[in-house]
Amino acid sequence: MIEVIAILVIILIAAMLIFATTKPDTFRVERMISIKGSPEKIFPLINDIRTMQTWSPWEKLDPNMKRTYSGPASGQGAAYAWEGNSKIGTGRMEILDSTPPSKAVFKLDFLKPIEGHNTVEIVLEQRGDETTVTHSMFGPSPFISKVMSLFFSMDKMVGDKFAEGLANLKALAEKQ
Repeated sequence: MIEVIAILVIILIAAMLIFATTKPDTFRVERMISIKGSPEKIFPLINDIRTMQTWSPWEKLDPNMKRTYSGPASGQGAAYAWEGNSKIGTGRMEILDSTPPSKAVFKLDFLKPIEGHNTVEIVLEQRGDETTVTHSMFGPSPFISKVMSLFFSMDKMVGDKFAEGLANLKALAEKQ
């Protein structure tokens, strides 16, 4: 009986691993919000690495996080490295492209607990007296990510944080 159960478990694991290989090789998570105000008013809150702390939901997960800044305070080349608890891990973010007041592109490198290298893009589009802000992250989906996607939704985990961050950004921008 134990042999049958062991064989069934092995078959189940093999089936899951085979199914994981059918998952896409890339991923994209995206959320958007409308904020009352112009892109010129909102963009500085995105383009300044230190100001991002005021609206980023990840900052709340570890108030004792160690931060290291390099490069200019804002715009292309501004960088931020962090070392935190198990909820935050260790990583680095750098602004690769800054096109005021419409777009900022970031290189996001997670080092711990799981290594990952992604691109984050924040795009601002004016629509009347409001600005639509779109926050997206995309990158490769290595095999371990494909296996994890069988149990966890990257879109839900990261997307919920993006939505929370955008709501924080909206509150901050509309208060100014």
